[in-house]
Amino acid sequence: MSMTTDTPLSRLGEELAGRVILPEDRDDYDTARALFNGRIDRRPAAIAQCASVADVQRALASGRDGGLEIAVRGGGHGVAGRALCDGGLVIDMRHMNDVSVDPDRGTVQVGGGAVMGDLDRATQPYGLAAPGGRVSTTGVGGYVLGGGDGWMARKLGLACDSLVDAELVTADGTLVRASEAENPELFWALHGGGGNFGVATRFTLRLSYLPTITFAFLFWPMDEAESVLSRYRDFMEDASDDVGGAALLLTGPDEPFVPEALQGRPCFALLVAVAREGATARPLLAPMLGLGHAGGCVETVPYADFQCMFDDPPGFRNYWSAEYLTGFPGAAVTAFLDAGRDIPAPSPSMQPLFPQGGAIARGPADTPLPWRTASWAVHPLGMWADPAHDAAGRAWARGVREAMQPWAQGGVYLNFLGAEEDAERIVAGWGAENYARLQEVKRAFDPHNVFCNNHNIAPA
Repeated sequence: MSMTTDTPLSRLGEELAGRVILPEDRDDYDTARALFNGRIDRRPAAIAQCASVADVQRALASGRDGGLEIAVRGGGHGVAGRALCDGGLVIDMRHMNDVSVDPDRGTVQVGGGAVMGDLDRATQPYGLAAPGGRVSTTGVGGYVLGGGDGWMARKLGLACDSLVDAELVTADGTLVRASEAENPELFWALHGGGGNFGVATRFTLRLSYLPTITFAFLFWPMDEAESVLSRYRDFMEDASDDVGGAALLLTGPDEPFVPEALQGRPCFALLVAVAREGATARPLLAPMLGLGHAGGCVETVPYADFQCMFDDPPGFRNYWSAEYLTGFPGAAVTAFLDAGRDIPAPSPSMQPLFPQGGAIARGPADTPLPWRTASWAVHPLGMWADPAHDAAGRAWARGVREAMQPWAQGGVYLNFLGAEEDAERIVAGWGAENYARLQEVKRAFDPHNVFCNNHNIAPA
C-alpha cells in the first residue's frame, strides 16, 4: 500500500496486521473487490483485509475518522452486493475464517469470515453439522444473521436457532458479546436482523448429529410438471421432518443422469433429500421414485459433500427475489408453472419451490422472522451472462412474485432479496412490530447508522 498524504487510511496500512488494498494496487484490487454477483461493480476507496478483532476495530475507527461509508464483507455471496461500497471502506473478514469444533459439548466456534464450506468440512469428521444453506460459498456470518434457511432446515431448524452466542465490534469500536444471558435484546435481534448492529467476529453454534444425506435428483419433461408437482405438494405436506429439498424449474444440465432430450432445455426436477442412510432413506424416497421420472440419480453422501453439490457458479449477473406462501393449492401450482415459462434459458437460472414447516415452524416464536410459519417458499433465482438480458431477467423474477401474490404470507427471508426491493418490502420481511423493536436495538448499538450497507434498519 502506498499513500503520499497523512490520512486515516494511510495510517491504517501501517497499523493493521492484515493488508490494506487500494485502487492503485491494480490486479489485487480487482480480485479483492470481485463478488459472486457479476452485476455488482463498485470501487471502494480501500479494502481492509482484517486478520484479528483488533484489525476490525482499527479499520472501523479509520473509516469513521475519515468520514467514509463502511461495508462489511464475509463470503461476498449476498445477491444485493452490500459487501462493497463506492468510495468507502470495506472491512474484509475473509482471513478470519477459523473454525474450532468441540464435539463433547456439541458446539463449534466460527470466525466471522468463514464460509459454509469451512464450517461443514470442520464438523464432518465428527458426524456433526450446523444448519447449513444451499451453497458452500455463502458466508456463515451473513447466513446466520439473516436467519439461515437451507436444504435440511425442516430437520435442523434455521441457522439462527442454533446460535449460542456471538461477538461483535459495534459502531463505536467496542467488542460486545450477545447471548441469552448477556445483551439479550441484541441477541434477539441477531436472529434475523442481519448485519445492522456491528461486525460479527465470532459465533458459537450448536451442532446436530447428521453424518450423511441420501438424495434423489429426478427429472421430467415440462408437460408432466403439473401432475408431478401436485403429487410432490401432497407428499411434502405429510412428510417426515427428515425430508428436505425442492421442486425446480430449470434448464436441464449436461450430466449423464439427465436424458439427452432434456439437456439444455426447460424441464422440471425434484431434489428430495433425506437425513438418513441409504437403506432407511429408501421408504421416504419411494413415493417420488414411483412417479416415472425420465432420468436422475439416487446417492448417499457425506453431509459436507451434499452441501456443496449444488453450488451456483460465480461471476454471472444475478437478480433474485422470493415470496413465502400460506399454502399451495391447485391454482398456485398452475400459476407457479405458468410464471416459469419466462425463465431465462439456457442459463443457470432456476425457479425453486422450497417446502417449509417442520423445525422451521416449530422454532422459537420470539424471533424477528414472521416468514418461519409459511408452508412454502418460491425463490426465482436469475443468473445470466449478458448485460442485455438484465431487464428480461428482472421482469421474470418480479413476474413470479406477482403470480404468487394470492397466496403470499407477507414475510420474506431477506437474504433472498436483491438491492432493488423497496423499503416497505424490507420492513415487511420482519413485520412492522418486529421492525420497531429492531429499531430500538439499532439505536442502542449503532445510533448513527454506521452499518447501513445491508437491508437497513433505521435507528429509532
